[in-house]
Amino acid sequence: MIRVSLTLLIFIYLALFLTAVFALWIWFEWNRQRRERHAVRHRVRCSLCAFEFEDPSEEPLPRCPRCGSLNEREHFRIL
Repeated sequence: MIRVSLTLLIFIYLALFLTAVFALWIWFEWNRQRRERHAVRHRVRCSLCAFEFEDPSEEPLPRCPRCGSLNEREHFRIL
């Protein structure tokens, strides 16, 4: 039988619990960032009226639904 003091046992359980919480936090954060990147994948901002719209087509110059101007596709950044 292995003898373990109560303080060491508590320390081991606490370390395992904190490791599991940290791993879950990292995993959920990674999933959240992946969902955000997926959400703005087709978002385009009009250079004339600053209207943001979704355009799932692969056209190189999508037309703004508000003002009708052609816009270049640029990488949309999330703050």
